[in-house]
Amino acid sequence: MFSERPDRLNGYIGTHVGAGAITPGEKSTSVIDRDATDAIFPGHPLVRITNTTHDVLIDLIYATPDNVAGQTIYQRPICLIHRDAAACLRRAVMRATEVGCRLKIFDAFRPQEAQVILWDTAPDKAYVADPRIGSNHTRGTAVDLTLADEAGQELDMGTAFDDMTSLSHHFCDKVPPLAQANRLLLMNIMESAGFRHIPHEWWHYALPEQDAYPLIASESLGTLNPMRGL
Repeated sequence: MFSERPDRLNGYIGTHVGAGAITPGEKSTSVIDRDATDAIFPGHPLVRITNTTHDVLIDLIYATPDNVAGQTIYQRPICLIHRDAAACLRRAVMRATEVGCRLKIFDAFRPQEAQVILWDTAPDKAYVADPRIGSNHTRGTAVDLTLADEAGQELDMGTAFDDMTSLSHHFCDKVPPLAQANRLLLMNIMESAGFRHIPHEWWHYALPEQDAYPLIASESLGTLNPMRGL
């Protein structure tokens, strides 16, 4: 079951779109945006996201067999994101809190090996980045997520995550009005924090200028590599 929150839409439509974006590689100077974990993992720009450090809900779909590939892809449920995206994520968390919601993350940094698996098993490759080109998830600059209410119940978005049909497109007129309103709420929260949406996946948000960020090899992550077993 999904939670209904149409009242939370007020005050967010059409405002602050794109505000808060930072230049690639720029460090945030705000105390709340700075991640103390930056200094813990040298050698790559990723920081770890947890329920306690970032006040989000985490359900890494690819760490379970219940996903579009039909298999467990990540050996460990480790959620990582580029430090620049982490700064924007903190702002998004604050904006969601202001309207009585929480962010629930399905995926963030995605190793190249995982991208290959998703490409090979995708029912429609139009919804998956070609691993020969690279995904912004593998740059650490993208996050797949939804909204939940204060009790942790997901808001109705009209489809499940990774539903590779036109029903997942923003502004699809076949989606019920409540789900459309919830998608717009999520969009305004994320874009006001500095992320950008893509037209065909309501759950996907990424930093602008993604090509300014290089792909990140999972081998550089050491024990933080989600593809690596214990």
